[in-house]
Amino acid sequence: MTTNTILLVLLSLLIAAGLSYFQYYYKAKSKLKINLLLAFLRFLSIFGILLLLVNPIITTNNIEMLKPPLAVVVDNSSSISYLKAEKIASELYLKLKDNKALNEKFNIQSYQFDSEFSLLEKLNFKGTQTNLNVAAKDLKAINKNSQFPTVLISDGNQTSGNDYVYSFDASNKFFPIVLGDTTRVLDLKINQLNVNKYAFLKNKFPVEVFLQYSGTKNTTADFQISQGNSVLSKQKVFFSAAKNTAVISLLLSANKIGTQLYKASLVSNEKEKNSYNNNKNFAVEVIDQKTNVAIVSSINHPDIAALKRAIESNAQRKATIVNPKQINGLNDYNVLVFYQPTTEFKSVFDANKLARINTFFITGTHTDFGFLNQQQSNLDFKMTSQKEDYLAEYNSQFNLFAIDNIGFENFPPLQNPYGKIKVNGNTTVLLSSKIRNIDTQAPLLAFSENQGSRSAFLLGENSWKWRLESHITNESFEKYDIFIDKIIQFLATNNAKKSLVVNHESFYNSGDAIEITAQYFNKNYEFDEKAHLTIALVNSKTKQTKNYDLLKGNNAYKVNLDGLTAGNYQFTVKKLNSNAAYSSHFEILDFDIEKQFVNPDLDRLKQLASLTQGKVYYPNQIDALIQSLLADENYKTIEKNNIKRSPLIDWKWLLVFICSFFTIEWFVRKYNGLL
Repeated sequence: MTTNTILLVLLSLLIAAGLSYFQYYYKAKSKLKINLLLAFLRFLSIFGILLLLVNPIITTNNIEMLKPPLAVVVDNSSSISYLKAEKIASELYLKLKDNKALNEKFNIQSYQFDSEFSLLEKLNFKGTQTNLNVAAKDLKAINKNSQFPTVLISDGNQTSGNDYVYSFDASNKFFPIVLGDTTRVLDLKINQLNVNKYAFLKNKFPVEVFLQYSGTKNTTADFQISQGNSVLSKQKVFFSAAKNTAVISLLLSANKIGTQLYKASLVSNEKEKNSYNNNKNFAVEVIDQKTNVAIVSSINHPDIAALKRAIESNAQRKATIVNPKQINGLNDYNVLVFYQPTTEFKSVFDANKLARINTFFITGTHTDFGFLNQQQSNLDFKMTSQKEDYLAEYNSQFNLFAIDNIGFENFPPLQNPYGKIKVNGNTTVLLSSKIRNIDTQAPLLAFSENQGSRSAFLLGENSWKWRLESHITNESFEKYDIFIDKIIQFLATNNAKKSLVVNHESFYNSGDAIEITAQYFNKNYEFDEKAHLTIALVNSKTKQTKNYDLLKGNNAYKVNLDGLTAGNYQFTVKKLNSNAAYSSHFEILDFDIEKQFVNPDLDRLKQLASLTQGKVYYPNQIDALIQSLLADENYKTIEKNNIKRSPLIDWKWLLVFICSFFTIEWFVRKYNGLL
């Protein structure tokens, strides 16, 4: 407390004592013994009230001992069981967790990971993917600004995510414990196979295959690709200790429409410990149509290149950039993108009045809005010459097609002239615009349908920054490209509206996330949030049937079918108490990526340990690791002094005591006839 506070407290003592003396001794008519008690009670009451007025700050010191964290991270993927290391992994974890000396020095944090990173609850070694990159990110976030060691119990084999070696914090030491037999054995392996998801009928599609050999002697193998009982391609491959990799590129013909299944095989007379990784199934969906998109622009802008890349990320789309004065005809195009239209576009607009091709309007600071008002009636523009930046606000009630919020609110602003935009007719807004934090009540991205024609409007330039921001956030362009693809898909079709719309893939790899989404619309074509959708799933081979309910999301119903075995599945989505139904099928390819490994990735684990100033250990060196952690002087318990300052007025019990003193005083006086 300060000197002024102390003086005020002393003054309060004197005032309380003086008032008590004045009432019960100086002014009292009789000198009773009970007056001493009454004076004391009055003193406490008055002093308590004065203390509340002074309101001194009470300071308390609490000393807290903070142990440094020790993260023990265990690989819970199925590759650990395939390497026959699940028992030793569990034993190593328990030995670290239950070590008394380690618990005295460290705050032990237990985690597990496969495709996701989580607190360690129970190890089952059934994870279908291994993503060490997500473990690196989450560890950084959990122990931010802390110096801590990490023990990584893993085989080091990663199947998804970015390179984990450079993902971990280099300032924190990592001590990998290598699981699995590090003895190199002879192994032929299809390391990676690259193929497009789609191919077009009567065309050839490329297949790129990376082969890998582990061994010391020279050997020859036959690589072949087959479909059913037919061998489509076959060639010999030579390997040696020096030449342990091979890349094969070939072209296959797409002769049938639909999902075509293929098998890549590496056949050898050598006896291998793991022959599962000698084969890889893959599929290609052959389609007989392609959406041609014309991006019509009279200016150069980064938006155009970003839009073209996003559209062509789907093999079913082709985007062509054309000048409005040089376009010869519209018969070759399915969708027209008018980028910042001006009077130069008049001939194209006139031609499209006859062709009736669906259009995507993108405006910006070079747009002639007077001309645009003359060419369409869905939006009415009254714009000024002043430029403005518009942020996006996602409309969760949007129901024209299923689309997720990919972080629109965090995207950079689009630039467009300032003004008023009036929505006319049958127009639905997906993104509304904001100026800073002020809602303009105007659209930023809208869609319209009039007499069988569809249009989309993106009201602002610099959407290339959206694609870049999406990549920074997700480390991939995929989410943004899917967003653009759904816009093109909406514009590329003029089908009559369906009450039940279902989205799914034609094939999945074993271990992939299998999610089917559906939307149900009422008679007004409004998304029905109370619909009860079910899916009946039938294994075509075993005829086993499973039934699931679809759970409601923001603007779609979803069902997760992870864990299904490889095979062909027929399914039907139905809406209860309705005739609405959708039937289709999908294929799960027999490919378990976790079975591809015969050895731990010792080299990468050593690289990780070296970059973080750590050290690689083997299961029989667990005691040495424990002693190393205990002897490391870089990790010490920190004594933290927590100073807490709280004003006396926050202490509610003081008010209770004051009231109690007044009450007791009143009863004593009443009892003794002094009232």
